[in-house]
Amino acid sequence: MDARFSGTVASSHNSEGWNAMALPGIRGTEHIGFTVPDLDEAERFFVDVIGCERVYSLGPFERDDDWMAEHLNVHPRSVMRELRFFRCGHGPNFEIFQWEPADGQAPQPRNSDIGGHHLAFYVDDLDAALAYLHEQGVRVLGEPTASRNASEGQRWVYFLSPWGMQLELVSFPDGKAYEASASVRLWDPRDPAA
Repeated sequence: MDARFSGTVASSHNSEGWNAMALPGIRGTEHIGFTVPDLDEAERFFVDVIGCERVYSLGPFERDDDWMAEHLNVHPRSVMRELRFFRCGHGPNFEIFQWEPADGQAPQPRNSDIGGHHLAFYVDDLDAALAYLHEQGVRVLGEPTASRNASEGQRWVYFLSPWGMQLELVSFPDGKAYEASASVRLWDPRDPAA
């Protein structure tokens, strides 16, 4: 079985502590960008429900040349109505877009689709956060799951934004099982400087 999927702990570091083929100067993920159908609705959700802070906005952006296709891989006549940057605690910023695509939009991908994705928010108390989501009328997918193998110690549950974007609550207040023997640890919002 492929080690990436077997639950074993692997390392991509060489004897000096860094991957020999790493992107020069990489420090980490600065932002995650995603498109929403209604930017005002997204702002209400991420600010009022999740607790993010809006930092600034830009746009609109519209071009009559091929810049959009060359730089952003979208139809050249697509219009980026606006983008807004948000900060959500520790971790990467969110760059949220609203587009008017010149060639139509694909539906929201599922996790099983190419390009499928989700955003996971670490919370100190999963049960309290879950109760809060229910109080806010947020659609939660099932009950919390206790992870096993290398992720033992973690509990998680998926939920959906009002437009169907997949999100997750995750918590592991006492750490994960893999940490006992790992030479490299995943970034952890409980200790963002580590």
